[in-house]
Amino acid sequence: MSEPIDPDVDLHFGSQRRAVARSWAPVLLAISLGGGLGSLARYGFSVLLPAAPGGFPWATLSVNLLGCLFMGVLMVLITEVWSAHRLLRPFLGVGVLGGFTTFSTYAVEVHQQLLSGTALAAFGYLTGTVLGALLAVLAGAWSARRTAAVLRGRVAG
Repeated sequence: MSEPIDPDVDLHFGSQRRAVARSWAPVLLAISLGGGLGSLARYGFSVLLPAAPGGFPWATLSVNLLGCLFMGVLMVLITEVWSAHRLLRPFLGVGVLGGFTTFSTYAVEVHQQLLSGTALAAFGYLTGTVLGALLAVLAGAWSARRTAAVLRGRVAG
């Protein structure tokens, strides 16, 4: 049996179980609301950039790369630039960006490309998305740091 995170909390007591649930409720609500908004935004991309049957999934690639770019920016802002509210990261990072990006759809689309006999396109999509996502996070973090440094220079000067 694993130990509780807080050794002073005994989840066998209803009052302590309710206290833990109350402390996590705002976080779960923030994630849920953000996830709904992110999913709606992703759906908007799929409407704007519909993939033709057998065509390249531009909408999925776009949301995954944009989501990674925004995640790089967000993480720098809330860890290095701002003193963020405790619900901002669950709302924006886990919720909005988690709902916006869709690596499960990406995996299905890679599989569909393999089944349709376009192995080269599938491999390109597979590796291009992973490399692009990593580069997008790095670019987002770099640009956020650079922008913050420039703004700090203007404020200080």
